[in-house]
Amino acid sequence: MTATVEDQIKDTVTQNDVVLFMKGTKTMPQCGFSSRVAGVLNFMGVEYQDVNVLADEGIRQGIKDYSDWPTIPQLYVKGEFVGGCDIITEMTLSGELDQLFEQNGVTYDKDAADKIREANA
Repeated sequence: MTATVEDQIKDTVTQNDVVLFMKGTKTMPQCGFSSRVAGVLNFMGVEYQDVNVLADEGIRQGIKDYSDWPTIPQLYVKGEFVGGCDIITEMTLSGELDQLFEQNGVTYDKDAADKIREANA
């Protein structure tokens, strides 16, 4: 029996602490918004699973239906949808992303997070 796209997405977000559905990959983002979110996670040293929606049309549409969110990238932490580029940028600058990672036991570099805030203050 073939797993549905929804099952694949659910498995991915529940089996990985942090998942970024993005255009491209963490090492080769294919759009500015994906690049920004991947850049934040990479800079903060967060271990995450990247899912290239450009490689699979089913996933590309499926993730929008799954989250009821129209745009890519989409960040998930511990199976919960966090948001897209604007929300992640805002949460990074406000410190909310740090809190979310801390509450969920996700390892990240606090100094790097502080540097992002200093650079954007």
